[in-house]
Amino acid sequence: MIEVPLTGGAVQVRGAVWIEPTARGIRPRRFAPEAARRIVDDFMRASLTQSAGVRLAFRTAATRLVLRVHATKLAESADAPLPAAVYDLSAGGEVVATAESDDGSRFLFSFDEPVHGVVPGGDATLRFDLDGVERDYELWLPYTDEVELLGLSADAALAPPADGGRRRWVHHGSSISHGYLASRTTRTWPVIAAQSMGLELVNLAYSGNALLDQSTARTLRDTPGDVMSVKLGINIVNGDMMRLRVFRSAVHGFLDTIRDGHPDTPLLVVSPVSCPPVEDLPGPTIFDPTRTDKWVTTAGTREQLAEGKLSLAVIRRELAEIVAARRSEDPHIDHLDGSLLYSAADSERLPMPDNLHPGDDVNALIAARFAERAFRHERSPL
Repeated sequence: MIEVPLTGGAVQVRGAVWIEPTARGIRPRRFAPEAARRIVDDFMRASLTQSAGVRLAFRTAATRLVLRVHATKLAESADAPLPAAVYDLSAGGEVVATAESDDGSRFLFSFDEPVHGVVPGGDATLRFDLDGVERDYELWLPYTDEVELLGLSADAALAPPADGGRRRWVHHGSSISHGYLASRTTRTWPVIAAQSMGLELVNLAYSGNALLDQSTARTLRDTPGDVMSVKLGINIVNGDMMRLRVFRSAVHGFLDTIRDGHPDTPLLVVSPVSCPPVEDLPGPTIFDPTRTDKWVTTAGTREQLAEGKLSLAVIRRELAEIVAARRSEDPHIDHLDGSLLYSAADSERLPMPDNLHPGDDVNALIAARFAERAFRHERSPL
């Protein structure tokens, strides 16, 4: 087996904003270095450090690849069983080999209990068997885990992947974009959409933390991209985080910061997909106490809308109006109504597993509809 350098050689780390060197390897990061100093709580830290959309790209005729990693997984207790994380190896957009691991450290976090800290765990070795035909590959890390890459080896030499000339799509969103409840990274809707559109994805979606933070806006501002999208609203309703007056100003400030670094980049503002309990009622969203499964409902009431609380219908209206107002000075900004990606009628036909997060079937639906509607004025160079 040939040991392959993780940096400075044949391997490209895609989907990361920067690469953090460690004592044993590297950690691909989806946030700017200075954003690390602006992380406000443990849940935000966990979301930002997870590996949504991060992959290794290379070309090889190998028949065996071995990846060594140390994963850190979100866990509610020191002895909670850890689900297996999926590492997919793809070629030409198709998964050709898969490996799984439930090894790793635990990052302790619970919304219900005051747990914190890290419980150390072991490393993992992932093996992939291939057919020996030379081609370009992408090795996708699990969106559920923070992954420290320790080493990569193969039974044949690796070379840099061919330059496909793909444009870079930088996307920000919530857990729906991050991947929560998808079976693996390659079945999250941004990955599916990027592959069908011929775009190179940088997924800066942060589960539970698409909250118009300025640290996120600055990361987007400083990340190179040919097209960009921001999917806004659901997390603000989930946590009942803002009132209408503050939401309007925060959206403008978020977009202003992005435009400081990308004044002419096509920028698509996407409103929330359907979530039945908060379509016309405000949050916060909670799990239905009358059910034994995890099924999302809301603690908000219709009367609270008059107090400035936010439903998804209100957010969709406001985002459409904000983008329309900004277009007079920003012709490269556009708006996409999220209910066109997944509607109330879709929720009856294809309900989400917990009434909030899409499974693989809805991820595929959202991806197909996004690919049809997004960046329509930018398609000719593709």
